[in-house]
Amino acid sequence: MRVDDYLRSDAPVIEALDRAWDRSRLSVRTRLGRLRSRVFLIVQCAVAAGVGWWLATDVFKHPSPFFAPIVAVVCLGMSYGQRLRRVFEVAIGVAVGVFTADVFVHFAGSGPWQIAVVVLASMALATILDGSRVIVTQAAVQSIVIAALAATPGQALNRWTDALIGGGIAIVAATVVPQAPLRRPRVAAAQAVRKISELLRRAAASARDGDVEAAAEVLASARGTESLLAELRSAADEGLSVLTSSPFKRHHAPGVRKMADLVEPLDRAMRSTRVLVRRVTIAVGRGEQLPPGYETVLLELASATDVIGRALSENASPEIGRPALLEVAAATGQVPRTPSLATETVLAQIRSTVVDLLQVTGLDVDAAIAALPPEAPRRS
Repeated sequence: MRVDDYLRSDAPVIEALDRAWDRSRLSVRTRLGRLRSRVFLIVQCAVAAGVGWWLATDVFKHPSPFFAPIVAVVCLGMSYGQRLRRVFEVAIGVAVGVFTADVFVHFAGSGPWQIAVVVLASMALATILDGSRVIVTQAAVQSIVIAALAATPGQALNRWTDALIGGGIAIVAATVVPQAPLRRPRVAAAQAVRKISELLRRAAASARDGDVEAAAEVLASARGTESLLAELRSAADEGLSVLTSSPFKRHHAPGVRKMADLVEPLDRAMRSTRVLVRRVTIAVGRGEQLPPGYETVLLELASATDVIGRALSENASPEIGRPALLEVAAATGQVPRTPSLATETVLAQIRSTVVDLLQVTGLDVDAAIAALPPEAPRRS
């Protein structure tokens, strides 16, 4: 067998290996990016745990104060958001659990049925007091610890003090956060916009080539964009929570709120893009060739979207991309019309996507719709 024939016979295997290698590299890059975004938080939890143990042992002279580092880490958690609320919820849960278990163990001792009763009583009391899942869970967990480990009722008071120490350290640590969670909404918004641009370009290419398989791949990629929107919502909520919990970051409030305001228009723009990709896929699947003007408009819309993405990534206003979008809007009134319903729905969805992207740049819905010119007359 000649070398060329051998390579051709193994082409599917080689392509599969190449795809697997690309996916593994992407996976490693994603994981490392996740670690980089959380390095400060991980170090912060570790330092808070160490400080909690040192303060309880060396300053308050408590033997084995494991509650102090535990409460500090639980309160800080793995997120910047809602930290102060979590501190108080954990403190209340610990208080309920420690008190209930301390009283019950004093009179009934410790054992299997005692633990069952303590958990029942502490969860019921926590539910009556607030009902928060964190408070109820913490009450149950801490009551188990006290009922299983407390040799004398007096030790429970030390554990309650240790919990206060850990919660206090968490409150202090929660106000000292890096700017990463404040930049994260902008980064997430830029990623979502860049994805829209990528989908538009790939849809235009599949329509130009009449490639049904490529169009289907673009559609599958478009359907997987919900994670980007979820990331954007999470980042916006986290940024707003940091502003609430950290007085040192209040000057970032206008920028973070602007990014939070982008969540809804970007959500609509992404959904419109998914519908547009589906319309293109249907047209390609039916063997209908889109007029040349459609491909041009799609590519120009992708370029305009790129401008918005660069503006967001460079901490600039997405309004910078509005002039290019207005040019695309004008172009949608000049492309040729066809008698094909599949082709007509592609044009209609292009115009809808332009309207949604104009809202991303700051226009209200009425102004965005008014920016669209009348469509060209339809051919019979």
